[in-house]
Amino acid sequence: MQTFQDYAYYYNAFYKDKDYKTEAGVVDKLLKRYNPQINRIINFGCGTGRHDLELAELGYQCKGIDLSPMMIEIAKQNAQLSGSGIEFEVADVREYETQKKYDAVISLFHVMSYQNTNEDILRALKSARKLLDNNGYFLFDVWYGPGVLSDKPCVRVKEIEDEENRLIRIARPVMHDKENVVDVNYEVLIINKHSSKVQMINEVHKMRYFFRPELEFLLKEAGFELLDNMDCQTLDETDYDSWTSYFIAKAIR
Repeated sequence: MQTFQDYAYYYNAFYKDKDYKTEAGVVDKLLKRYNPQINRIINFGCGTGRHDLELAELGYQCKGIDLSPMMIEIAKQNAQLSGSGIEFEVADVREYETQKKYDAVISLFHVMSYQNTNEDILRALKSARKLLDNNGYFLFDVWYGPGVLSDKPCVRVKEIEDEENRLIRIARPVMHDKENVVDVNYEVLIINKHSSKVQMINEVHKMRYFFRPELEFLLKEAGFELLDNMDCQTLDETDYDSWTSYFIAKAIR
């Protein structure tokens, strides 16, 4: 699964408007709702480490893992520039093991939706559970089935530019009803503003959408109790307009 092998170079450019500070504040708020003493956090699918840097500013001890060596290299550079000392490691969230225990596992930006099969998601949940003592917490977000099916994915175009390049990203979705998976076919054009040289990157991001009952069952199988889920945008109850949802679960055995 090398989804971000090429895309990592342009990840920060496309998501430069993403409000990592506010999102880290939401994580802080949700974790404190259940246990104000949470301090040690590991981030499953940390990307370039921007959430971790913001959480460190809020006083958390953070570690981040990601499958992409390029993402982790950028995360390490970001940590070095900030002087935060956050540890980042290349690892698969489905297989990660360590003797160290954490107060909470977090997984943001729909990393759990990249776990397309029941086996994949269950392995990722069990991996998270091994890192927690009883009463530890797992906070993650996913594409939420009721919202995805009510407002089906469509073709989207995003265009940005920086000092060197103009970037155009076209996302074409293909839905697979038997797997609850959407193939998001990305075509990225990188146009050098000085030489007019054009580079093209093609990627397929396979995203699974989930429903609460199946996640409640899978979490129980992995040793968690589902505590709540809420709309990622409003933090209110989910409904058929909720395209993404936070889920928070407690380790119980």
